[in-house]
This record gives sequence, structure tokens and C-alpha cells, in this order.
Amino acid sequence: MSKAEEHIRVSTDVKRELERRKREGESFDDVLERILDEDRDLLSGAGFWSDEHAERVREERRKAKEKRKRRMLGEELNERTKKGGDDEE
Repeated sequence: MSKAEEHIRVSTDVKRELERRKREGESFDDVLERILDEDRDLLSGAGFWSDEHAERVREERRKAKEKRKRRMLGEELNERTKKGGDDEE
């Protein structure tokens, strides 16, 4: 049983890339199937976090961002205080 034929239009750059990736004896359909299968395999091993773990990480990142912000504001305030103090001397 043969596959139904459909045509798709691709840019010249895409065609060149497909030709570059094409292995001996492969059709363009074969190349596309192989590339798509490789992408699916890559995503399948991505290792997802549980919702609970992801939320803990988000919360820790939020806290770290707030801490950095407070530290930066404190340093800016200290710099302003130092400059103001130098002007008075």
C-alpha cells in the first residue's frame, strides 16, 4: 500500500538544508520523517518536574530575585549616602 502523495512548498534554503541532511537512498519524505522522529525522541527524555517541585523552584527564584533587588537598593542607598557625606566635608 503506497502513501498518499501531497506536495508542500518550501523555500530554497529549506530545500538546501534537506538536501544536506539527505542520506544515500533517502527520499525527502524519509529525511523529514527521520528529523521529526529525532525531535520527538529528544523531547521524550526531557525529564519533567512535578508541579510541586516546579512551584518550589519558582518560589526560591522569586525569593532570590527579591533578595538581589533589596541588596542592590541597599548598595545604591549606601553610595548616595557616601556621596552626600563627602560633599559635606
